[in-house]
Amino acid sequence: MPTRQAEAEWRGDLMKGSGDMKLGSGAYQGRYDFRSRMENGPGTNPEELIAAAHAGCFSMALSAGLAKAGFTPERVHTTAKVQFEKQGEGFAITKIDLETDARVPGIDEAAFQQQAEGAKKNCPVSKALASVEITLNARLT
Repeated sequence: MPTRQAEAEWRGDLMKGSGDMKLGSGAYQGRYDFRSRMENGPGTNPEELIAAAHAGCFSMALSAGLAKAGFTPERVHTTAKVQFEKQGEGFAITKIDLETDARVPGIDEAAFQQQAEGAKKNCPVSKALASVEITLNARLT
């Protein structure tokens, strides 16, 4: 399996500085700064990239689990909401809420929920973030 990488460069102090993040594949390169992380300024931030990674990983894991169980999903759409909060002297990611809706012909609700919980527990990004509370709201559409 390949090793994935990304890079970031920060210039200046925390409040007035800025930086750039770039995916090793070249698929994304963007700016970040204090406002994009702590407020609603333009640019991205590490937590948004973690949310994208988690949503993508979960969707793939759920699709894989459904296929292994004999179901072919037509669509799996996931949103990950990463909560970033002050804790003590610093900040922490305190919770991730996964919301997914899927169109899966022939599956019943119980089997779908079982597959969704399995994906939440076993996707590699969930495993990497195991110290953070992860919630799941999964719906069939």
